[in-house]
Amino acid sequence: MIGAISLPTEYWLNLQITPQDVENLQTILFEQETPLTTRDLVSHFIEARIRVEQNLLESKQKAAGKPYLPREKYSVGERLAFPALGWLQGEVSMVRPGRNPSVGEFDVITVKFDDQSARMFAAALGSHGLNDAPIEKSSDSGAEVNTILTEHGASIEKKLETAFASDETLVKIAGRWFPRVLLVDINQGQLNLVEAVLDMAGGEPLATTELMKDTELPTDVNPKLVEFSLNYALQDDDRFDEVGPAGQVLWCLRRLEPDFVREVPPPLRYVEVEHDRNVLTPEMLALEAQLDDELTLVDGADTREDVSAVTITLIYPHLRAGTLPVSQRTRKLFPTAYETPRVRFTLVDGKTKQRIPAWVVLEHGYVFGLREWYKAHQLIPGSLVQVRKGENPGEVIVEVKTQRSSKDWVRTVMVGSDGGFVFATLKQPITAEFNDRMVIHVPDFKALDPIWEKKRTFDELMMIVMRELSKSNPQGHVHAQELYAAVNLVRRVPPAPIFAALESHPAFSHVGDLHFRLNEEVMA
Repeated sequence: MIGAISLPTEYWLNLQITPQDVENLQTILFEQETPLTTRDLVSHFIEARIRVEQNLLESKQKAAGKPYLPREKYSVGERLAFPALGWLQGEVSMVRPGRNPSVGEFDVITVKFDDQSARMFAAALGSHGLNDAPIEKSSDSGAEVNTILTEHGASIEKKLETAFASDETLVKIAGRWFPRVLLVDINQGQLNLVEAVLDMAGGEPLATTELMKDTELPTDVNPKLVEFSLNYALQDDDRFDEVGPAGQVLWCLRRLEPDFVREVPPPLRYVEVEHDRNVLTPEMLALEAQLDDELTLVDGADTREDVSAVTITLIYPHLRAGTLPVSQRTRKLFPTAYETPRVRFTLVDGKTKQRIPAWVVLEHGYVFGLREWYKAHQLIPGSLVQVRKGENPGEVIVEVKTQRSSKDWVRTVMVGSDGGFVFATLKQPITAEFNDRMVIHVPDFKALDPIWEKKRTFDELMMIVMRELSKSNPQGHVHAQELYAAVNLVRRVPPAPIFAALESHPAFSHVGDLHFRLNEEVMA
């Protein structure tokens, strides 16, 4: 008898998913009649693989022949297997009496192994620790599975996902798998009833269990199976959109979703600017990471750091669109989903506890739904907003560090009737803390629209903005962070193209500490 075996790390690193593995997991889904996530099925997969390998080992041991036990008598020509030596096999080639007065009478056998080596062993020995049949202590199989899950669960999960995706007998919804043949039929009339229920909800997403109450569905079938079948039918119908965070299924009518959830708001639309990231200095890369721009996507960036709160400096495009950036750093604070690119959740004002319906648009990296909240707090470009994890699933806390309304000297953009603009330091009403380098008061958002509509080239805008910013500094110096905030008043551009231009264009000279000046003589 043997206990649960422990398979080496190489086994789990190099394993391949076989058709038998998939069939075994399908059997589990059939038996439980409950849709399961790939992660749930990984545990079953590991347990099954351990059983298979253990059965193979037991079969090999049985085929190895008679196990050697010191108490037994053996004769020349007998084949033996030695459990303590990894079940090595050999043949008894000689038997002679043993000589040891303290032990008593016993035999000494010489065994010639299959590799032609030979060793001697005691036999006919009444008392010895190996006289009992080899029994290994059974290990805690649950602990073994948990250890493998921790060390190899993610890689196994990816391999199972790939295998399931190519199997047409399985269907997936909201991260859960189920055999297609067991689905309950959902007809067009039932889907029309669901549409009517969601229509009455006025755009508020509803859970599947809520939709089931008002839909004529079978009552003599496993409710979990009916729920999954309805989810699958809704997923296959273009009228419906699944918008719940991972672990929660919520349905909404696509036509009732806000326009700027289904399409990117104009202020956030970025027209690609060709640039060479390789010219960015370490200081520029560090600043880029701090700015939390959703358009900054760096391959290989370390996203393992646990983030509980982030303070974001609002730039004009997000303030105008009523959005927050979902950067690589802030992504962990917002709900994610198994499949849907749009997630409906709730923002909670950290001070007033006001609940704000909001959407994470994962595909384009922004949170939509804050326009009225921004207006209520009278925020301006450069205002600081703290985002932190909510107390309940599907909630995120937002908070402005407000102050009593007072007037402060801040950079202000003034737009002329000809579409030109200048910067001036003026006293403006301030209601919240701000970033000194990025604050820019905009008296009238609509006044900037004609500048956006002119669609000047990136190089042209860089020169205009740099020249106007230079006028507000006696030395004519502009910090890269100031330029980033100001350029985004007139065109949506992430930090990298701006920084790359500062570093490589002959019209700009670095004067130290990420401050630059404009070389007018080069432009002449």
